[in-house]
Amino acid sequence: MTETTWRAVAEAQPGPKWAALFKEYWPDYRQWWLREGENARPTYRESRRALVSHMPEIVPLYEELCEQAGGGDQAARFLSFYSPPPYLSGCSQAIWPGAEPVLVRNYDYNPSAFDSLILHTGWLGRKVMGVSDGLWGLVDGINDAGLAVSLTFGGRRIVGDGFGVPLIIRYVLQTCETAEQAGAALQRLPTHMSYNVTVLDKDRRYLTAMMAPDRPAIITHAAVATNHQESVEWVHHARFTATVERERFLLHRLTLHVDPEDKFISAFLKPPLYSTAYSEGFGTLYTAVYRPRKGQMDIHWPGTKWAFDIHDFHESYRKVHTPDVASGMSG
Repeated sequence: MTETTWRAVAEAQPGPKWAALFKEYWPDYRQWWLREGENARPTYRESRRALVSHMPEIVPLYEELCEQAGGGDQAARFLSFYSPPPYLSGCSQAIWPGAEPVLVRNYDYNPSAFDSLILHTGWLGRKVMGVSDGLWGLVDGINDAGLAVSLTFGGRRIVGDGFGVPLIIRYVLQTCETAEQAGAALQRLPTHMSYNVTVLDKDRRYLTAMMAPDRPAIITHAAVATNHQESVEWVHHARFTATVERERFLLHRLTLHVDPEDKFISAFLKPPLYSTAYSEGFGTLYTAVYRPRKGQMDIHWPGTKWAFDIHDFHESYRKVHTPDVASGMSG
């Protein structure tokens, strides 16, 4: 077993805490970012132009983070999240069908290629907290307007020009307050791979955007997302991750009867939703529960829970054990 230390870090504006995190994580991220060669990645000019074109509201934040990271060319290109190397994850997510707005998700990925970091920020005047990826991107999160967002891989091989989805999640949480606003943003933002992004707001309005690099995003009223879109296109990946079986299991729980909230959450901590495929890079690293009306996020592992409040956030750390896996970035 490998012991991983999770950290919860708060910093209202980009500063020494974030700069120290970047310095710590950058060597591994740089190796991953360069794995296809530097020329395979967009130039700084191309990366910044894409941000200005599609996400102008966060360009000042991007520039501040680049400065905090030391102002290097490679770091700035990496932080743009524009057309990064391809990467895959598993993941299941669903909206509890009870009265309280609750979004539950499992994040399935390689533990050696994961930040193990929860960030609470006040960037651009908006509080956001969530699970970090790439040190300012997020794989799931919530904002102080009562909006929660989560992603799953969409189960398609095609790679195109667009942003890595963790930055898309950050952008939505920085700039949107409702599910409708989030849906409009997700419909227009280019993504470099296929992802399913589920959004839930404090008024229990929700949607799932099926994003892809080669076709328009499909906005659905789906309350469940696993690792395919309207149909299975990558059969081997679908079989390996049991995406159809997980979707069927969740739909069964949503449509036949309404589980109590605790029972619904506990289902994510057991098979078939909970994955132990750590050696293949698709083990469940955590279960997240978001309650946008209350501004709460809980991180679960079997037998334990770590609770956070966006308005009363406390820095801390947790030690978590996962099976040993081969080192290196997955996907």
